[in-house]
Amino acid sequence: MPRAKRGFKARRRRNKILKAAKGYHSARSRLFAYAKEVVMKAWVYAYAHRRRKKRDFRRLWITRINAAARTNGTTYSRLMHGLKAAKVVLDRKVLSDLAIVDAAAFSQIVQAAAAN
Repeated sequence: MPRAKRGFKARRRRNKILKAAKGYHSARSRLFAYAKEVVMKAWVYAYAHRRRKKRDFRRLWITRINAAARTNGTTYSRLMHGLKAAKVVLDRKVLSDLAIVDAAAFSQIVQAAAAN
């Protein structure tokens, strides 16, 4: 029986990995064994960081809201408690954007929260 070489399927599988490794330095972009390791690790990081990005943005929004709240004479925690008591339904992304773009509107929101 003749020897079966892998041929087309294996070449396609290897080329897919090498294409994903484009731009990597030296052997990492040229040799399949090295490229496979770094591409798999990159995919693991990409998966984890897609989830991490959500946490990072929330932290950024909270930091911005806190800074704007402190310029209006309150703190982040007091502001959020006041908003909940006043039944103002604005998420942190919107509050952060308001704090940057429209400081006057943000100060009115702070006053509404402080009233409760």
